[in-house]
Amino acid sequence: MNNMTKSHALRNQEKVRSRIEQNLKRRYRKEKIFRGFGIASIVFGLLCVAVLLTDIIYKGHGAFFQHYLQLEVQYDPETLGIEQVDESALALANFDGVIKDAMKARFPEARDRRARRELYSIPSTDAPFALRDRLQQAPQLLGERETIWVMVDDDVDAFIKSLDEIEGGFRGRVSERKAGWLMSLYESGELQNRFNTQFFTSGDSREPEQAGIKAALVGSALTLLVTLALSFPIGVAAAVYLEEFAPKNRWTDLIEVNINNLAAVPSIVFGLLGLAIFINFFELPRSAPLIGGLVLTLMTLPTIIISSRAAIKAVPPSIREAAMGMGASRIQVVFHHVLPLAMPGMLTGAIIGLAQALGETAPLLMIGMVAFIVDVPTGITDPATVLPVQIFLWADSPERAFIEKTSAAIMVLLAFLITMNLGAVWLRKKLERRW
Repeated sequence: MNNMTKSHALRNQEKVRSRIEQNLKRRYRKEKIFRGFGIASIVFGLLCVAVLLTDIIYKGHGAFFQHYLQLEVQYDPETLGIEQVDESALALANFDGVIKDAMKARFPEARDRRARRELYSIPSTDAPFALRDRLQQAPQLLGERETIWVMVDDDVDAFIKSLDEIEGGFRGRVSERKAGWLMSLYESGELQNRFNTQFFTSGDSREPEQAGIKAALVGSALTLLVTLALSFPIGVAAAVYLEEFAPKNRWTDLIEVNINNLAAVPSIVFGLLGLAIFINFFELPRSAPLIGGLVLTLMTLPTIIISSRAAIKAVPPSIREAAMGMGASRIQVVFHHVLPLAMPGMLTGAIIGLAQALGETAPLLMIGMVAFIVDVPTGITDPATVLPVQIFLWADSPERAFIEKTSAAIMVLLAFLITMNLGAVWLRKKLERRW
């Protein structure tokens, strides 16, 4: 009887053990599947980012290079219509005629009106201004001959750049006769691909080959400067008050809830707020870094306040207790001990908030920073645009060359964003203290 009971108990134990092992195998199998889904999602996300970056770089790398045409020009006073070099004479001089004479001398076979119109469209419309600047720098060249390099038209630049990508080249608006002239110039070395410094040194333009991002970069810098000057001290002061001095009651709870809610409000709402208050009520100048900085300050403040409060909470209570035990007042404890120790986290939050503000477009569109800006702004009240808005404008342009400009501007913007985020990580690692 005892043996039967023991064998029955052993069989039950085996069944229980078998059931447990099956459950464990099933659970381990589910964990592996879940882990596999997690790894697959990470790999898929990285692949999407890699494809996106590859596409942007492939489309935009050509904007950093521009083809230049070698011309032998004659600064003929009769063609220019001037007798001396001064500012008033240069403003009326016929530099376009000098360019046309150089092109006719290079391709004398272009005789009819249509052929010459195609021939004259090879240099950029910026070429006469390049000659004017050159003659203004060296007045002694009047009446002399000189070899000079000028930019080519955007269609010409696109055709030459496509020679290595598409067999026969991307024709676009280039006729067969014009393509023959371009191939002759390219093979003789009179068309060269050079680094496009004008992309970083000039403002926007209707002509793709002349368009640059300097005005947008300066506008972004001025706008972020206003944002930093306003949002960081106000955000830190609000965080210090709420965390160290504010009484814990329904009003402070209401303020905290609203700050958390404002961090999730769509950015275009802040643009509408800026349009209603700063432009319509206070009548501040539209499309200026000042009002752009004010709007981005409203958008950035919740992020800075939340991150600053988290940094203050991370300071150990023993620091406060030790300082107060040595006779320090509440204000001395906060400003001499707590605030310096929390500053790395505050700076990190501020940099992340500014990086977010740098990439914003919607609120700035609402306050008019979508204007066509050629001149580089010199102050916070001058008309300006920012880099994301410049990208938005170029993306809507029909010319093929603006596709390169758009992708190149995105690359510059991503470089700034990555630099700012890396700076935040470096500050946190450099200044943080382990408790």
